[in-house]
Amino acid sequence: MPNVPGSTIIGMRTTTDQIPLELQVGDIETRAVQCGDQLLRHLDLPAGTDFTPLLVGLPGDLCQCPHWGTVLAGSITVRFADGTEETVRAGELYHWPAGHTGWTDDGVTFLEWSPAADIRPVLEHLAAQLVPAASAP
Repeated sequence: MPNVPGSTIIGMRTTTDQIPLELQVGDIETRAVQCGDQLLRHLDLPAGTDFTPLLVGLPGDLCQCPHWGTVLAGSITVRFADGTEETVRAGELYHWPAGHTGWTDDGVTFLEWSPAADIRPVLEHLAAQLVPAASAP
């Protein structure tokens, strides 16, 4: 299960390194802190990361949590439940409604906000998929 922090940012600013580590598997690193009813997450994903197979088993085999954020470096492609796709690149803002999957061909770093109650089941599911893979011989 991921270390989804229950603490709130104290003060008006923080650095990425001060955000508690949520999950680290190989080159995947995510950090998160709860701010009220939102979970603020910083994600750094290497080239080739694809959430599609990891989401199998969730309703519709898709992430069922909405997200708002900005891509800081690289790009990520998202496919929505209706089959449409969009690529979000460094410097762009996004809103992804519930019902999506995503992948990065070149690697991506992004900062996003999500309703904490909606993302927790998704994070628990992802962690169950990723952690056994990281501990395999």
